[in-house]
Amino acid sequence: MSKNMAVQHTAVLDTAHVGDIHGAFGSISIDDTGMRTTWRARLVTLLAIMGPGLIVMVGDNDAGGVATYAQAGQNFGTSLLWVLLLLVPVLIVNQEMVVRLGLVTGVGHARLIFERFGKFWGIFSVGDLFLLNILTVITEFIGIVLAMQHFGMSPMVSVVLAALFLIAMTITGSFRRWERLMYLMVIINLLVLPMMFLSHPTVMPLVKSLVPGIKGGLTSNALLLIVGMVGTTVAPWQLFFQQSNVIDKRLTPRWMAYERADTIIGSFVVILGAAAIIICTAFAFQGTPLFGQFTDAGSVIRGLSVHVSKLSGDLFAIILLNSSLIGAAAVTLSTSYAFGDVFGMKHSLHRSVKDGKGFYFAYTAVIVVAALVVLIPHAPLGLITTAVQALAGILLPSATVFLLLLCNDVAVLGPWVNKMWVNVVAFIIVSVLVMLSLILATTTFFPMLSVWVLLEISATLLAVGLIVAGFVFLATLRTRLPRELPLGDKASWRMPSLHSLAKPTWSLGQKSGMLALRGYLVIAVVMLVVKVVQLTLHG
Repeated sequence: MSKNMAVQHTAVLDTAHVGDIHGAFGSISIDDTGMRTTWRARLVTLLAIMGPGLIVMVGDNDAGGVATYAQAGQNFGTSLLWVLLLLVPVLIVNQEMVVRLGLVTGVGHARLIFERFGKFWGIFSVGDLFLLNILTVITEFIGIVLAMQHFGMSPMVSVVLAALFLIAMTITGSFRRWERLMYLMVIINLLVLPMMFLSHPTVMPLVKSLVPGIKGGLTSNALLLIVGMVGTTVAPWQLFFQQSNVIDKRLTPRWMAYERADTIIGSFVVILGAAAIIICTAFAFQGTPLFGQFTDAGSVIRGLSVHVSKLSGDLFAIILLNSSLIGAAAVTLSTSYAFGDVFGMKHSLHRSVKDGKGFYFAYTAVIVVAALVVLIPHAPLGLITTAVQALAGILLPSATVFLLLLCNDVAVLGPWVNKMWVNVVAFIIVSVLVMLSLILATTTFFPMLSVWVLLEISATLLAVGLIVAGFVFLATLRTRLPRELPLGDKASWRMPSLHSLAKPTWSLGQKSGMLALRGYLVIAVVMLVVKVVQLTLHG
């Protein structure tokens, strides 16, 4: 099928999103219909397809991630490692859904929300994304400044050089060139492994850490950190980035299995990196005056240099710098992808600056704004970083709800709609995240309440609610799907033009639930701000 014919028969918005695949490690022709029957052929194909899943995951171990995991290790030892294990299925389930949406629809996440749910919910969802992304990129520049200060470079020089590098690597007009640079940073990220071993970890504490528990007990501060770990590991920007990036790479349902493998590999890589940082700081600071005294990533660098070795401090600084750059590149790109989706602009890394002015302007604007904010003197950098990760955790349920609705929309995904077990798992994920953030909000407003008591009450209510409300909600989604679908070949099924799809209708219960979710988000965000102010004033 020619490029023009492919565009005409799908909902693809930008012609640059159709054509030959040019990955970092190989190319695949748009006319390639051959079967991969040998392991070598499958491996070569995987190398060409891989990228979006691995990059989105490693990009999530960004400056905020490095700081949050370092804080977990420095303040709580290895006792929070079990949280990472629970996040593996959350990562895979969430990102697999956006993989299907991207490959089948050819349309970005932001555009789908606007078209299927209207401007009100589109502005609600994408507005949250833009705000959170800008705040997240600010934390990336905080990481850059702290890392480069270790090597004697001033904040002004560090910020300017980083901003120029991030812009230059993205405006080349070559998707392959951009992906190769991202892969280089992914490889540098593997320095977390030798850094971990420099702190001389022992096996038994790590084994015990696989059993849920929290050193010092479950307090509101510990809960804030757990919500932050969730927010930095499973962030809303990931949904928008990977869906748009697989489209920009010109992947289609034919390559579904390979992109799923890419996502699963990336999930384990990101959890391995996060665990290495927690283990490193836990063993480095145990028994020292710095244990439980995290302030920011810069203090971690200094602490490792003193209590482990200069090499350990240098490696942490390099990892922090690299993580900040890869995070800033991915988060900012997710913003400009969404910007192009919402305003109908050309938005592809295959396009030159001249041919994609709006797309690259949005990217550059976010970088410049974030860079300027970081240069404000005397800002509480460590607290800002933790707060942004917690905000991501609070906003994640909303993003996951829209994702769940889209993945049950038969007009959008046809034969690729969610299986029931995926719906159940996703619904549990949303419920648990809402529960955690509500407990955080409650203990912030009423600090005398026991977190454990609230957790037990919430868990009981959650179990009952999941049994009653969850299955009713999911059954409602399923009963609205037609019993028979004119599917044809599943591997070649693509969503028709968005304008040809009938608009979905919501029941009164669904509308009420979404409005309640919006109200919850407002309350939770306000309580988070209160918590951050308390920590700023009282330490």
